[in-house]
Formats: sequence, C-alpha cells, structure tokens
Amino acid sequence: MEYETKVRKIIHVDMDAFYASVEQLDDPSLLNQPIAVGGGGKRGVVAAASYEARKFGVRSAMSGMVAKRNCPELIFLKPRFDRYKEISNQIRAIFYDYTNLVEPLSLDEAYLDVTVNKKNGLSATLLATEIRNKILETTGLNASAGISINKFVAKIASDFNKPNGQKTVPPEEVQSFLESLEIRKFHGVGKVTTKRMYHLGIFTGNDLKLKSEDFLSRHFGKSGSYYYKVIRGIHNSPVVPSRIPKSIGAERTFHKNLTSEIFLSEKIKTIAEELDKRIQRHQLSGKTITLKIKYSDFVQQTRSKTLPFYISEKSLIVEHALNLLYQEKIHNSVRLLGITISNLNTIDKKPKLTKERKELQLSLPF
Repeated sequence: MEYETKVRKIIHVDMDAFYASVEQLDDPSLLNQPIAVGGGGKRGVVAAASYEARKFGVRSAMSGMVAKRNCPELIFLKPRFDRYKEISNQIRAIFYDYTNLVEPLSLDEAYLDVTVNKKNGLSATLLATEIRNKILETTGLNASAGISINKFVAKIASDFNKPNGQKTVPPEEVQSFLESLEIRKFHGVGKVTTKRMYHLGIFTGNDLKLKSEDFLSRHFGKSGSYYYKVIRGIHNSPVVPSRIPKSIGAERTFHKNLTSEIFLSEKIKTIAEELDKRIQRHQLSGKTITLKIKYSDFVQQTRSKTLPFYISEKSLIVEHALNLLYQEKIHNSVRLLGITISNLNTIDKKPKLTKERKELQLSLPF
C-alpha cells in the first residue's frame, strides 16, 4: 500500500529545563546548583529538574523523596506558574514573528510550520537558529530545536543536541535517521510499548521497518499502522494554530533595574519599535494599549487606556505608552516593561491553511 506524504518545513522548539531555568534566571545564586521545581515531601513530585540535578538521575514526574535520595543536595522550589506563563507568552510572540502556523504543546514547547514564512529566503535551519537567538536575547533562556519534514521527526530531532542546540534532518536523510534510532526514542513509544517491541525483536527503527503493516496491526492494533507510516517518514499531521491572537505585545526584562523615568521612557521607545514590527507583520491594529510594569520586588502593575479608534502607528503607541508611564509615579525600581495592544480588529484575520500551504513541495534548502 502506498501512502502520500507532503513535504513541509517544520521546527519543533523546546525550552531547556524550562521551569528550573526560569528559577535560575531569577535567582542567580541557584546557577550551577541541582534544583527541582515541585514538592520534596512524601507526596511531592518533581515537575522539572535543572541539568545539574539530572546528572544525579533526577527527572520530572519522579517522587520528591526518590529525587532527594538520588541527590541529597537537591534544592526544591515551589512552582511559580504565573512567571512561567509570562515568559512563555514572550516566547510565543517571537514565534508569531516568523509564522502564523504555531501549535503550542505546553508552556515550553511548540511546533512551527515555516514552509511559508515571514522571512522569505531563509532556510528552516537558519530560521531555527534565529528564533533561538531571539529567545535568548529576549528572555535570557536557552532553547533547543529540531527541524525536519514533519512534526514526528522534528520532535525527535529537538532532543538530539540538548541543551542549547539544534538538529536538522533534511528530506534525503529522514530514512537513515529513523532507521538508526533506538526504538525507545520514537515519540509515542512509551516504556510498556518498548518492552513489547523488544519481545518482538524490534530494537531499532530498522527492525521496525522490516515488519509488515499487517504484523504491526496484529500486535499493536490501530497504532500498528501509525508505526508503519512514521518509520517511512510519513506523518501528515498539520501544525494547527490554537487560537486567533487576542493581543500583540512586546516586553523587555532589564539586566539592571531602572529607577529613572527618563531611562524608562527610552526603553518604551525601543519596545514600541519591536511591537510595531509585530503589528505590521500581523497586519492588525487595536484600540486598547496596556503598559506593564514589573518592579524589582516582582510586584506587577498594569496601566491601560482604551481609545475610540484603532491604532497601529509606532508614534501613537509611544505617545500613549508614555502617557501611561507618567500617569502616576513609579513605586520602586523597575525590572521589566511591556506594551500590549489588544481589542484587535481580528475579524476575518484567522490564519487559514491555504491550498498552497497544504501542497507546497520544498524547493528551498533545509
């Protein structure tokens, strides 16, 4: 049986030890320390572990007691999901600078379809590098990426050069890449399925490819057909955007806290330039402008104004953001500023999978 396969350019971006890395970013005394986000008590579970902790065998979903036994020096921290979501939103805004076809999987990873993108001429590999550099510049955090012809291969590839790395599997190398893989590294093959495959003599991708579709279906039901296809590089699941953007924003965390409104006003102009680029790429405008101020003690304040008309011009964004800044005196030194435009003219702006996007064959290099 022959199966049709569409050739796309897919990037899977995965933040490195995201929750733990955010904690180390916000508290430099935790750098190079084995830390775990989660609970360390009898019922505690590790939500994320730093790479320093992983060297001792500490992993996510592990019991806190087992983690502490593996690494007696382990430092447990309570999750701060508001903070993780804040940074996740910054990262997601970067993705939309490159493509509207973004499928978030969680706060720390997403698929991007860049077959048709907003940076015409760049290969998917260069796009991934640029995205990772932009994430580091904006958030101070490292990301890894996998680049290939479909979501399945891209996700596997993103694990290869972690942390802070990327791997490209171009179309002509997909087969050899998959055939050489240990079967336990296949996305969707868990511990139980791995053991079943071992009993059937399937240890590598090549072993899997030697099995017929009927054989795999008999032993794995509907999943058998899935395994038969993916080992041949066939995985046509599209990147599906989750929602229409409700707002467009840009923000910047400062290396040193700022106390002067004069310095803050200069930062507003810089942030407005970045926001202007994103507005123009999305071809949107909005009526509500919001200034976010995060102080050095992490207290957050927002100041908003809704206008009777839509705006998208940089000069107007700067003007209204400065008015919001001077609306009242700042309470403390400032570590982050952000500007958001909401109440958007998003009618008929929903990204669609056009025929061109569905059927485009790769002509640019990976």
